[in-house]
Amino acid sequence: MENTERVLDVLPHYLVLLILVFVLLAAVRELLGDLGFTVELLLVLAVTIAYPPVVRRLGVAPESWAKP
Repeated sequence: MENTERVLDVLPHYLVLLILVFVLLAAVRELLGDLGFTVELLLVLAVTIAYPPVVRRLGVAPESWAKP
């Protein structure tokens, strides 16, 4: 049961992250055109790496993302 609660706790954050990545890629493609796979992959990595610290700083991170 504890595992299910943990998954339900982080699921909204992963959904927000997924939506954020799609919106970012759509905006970049609309504004700058196709930048190529490598640049887009770097943008996705930057967002996914930056998301947890930003959410922690805002105070809305799930308990499982708390710094040890």
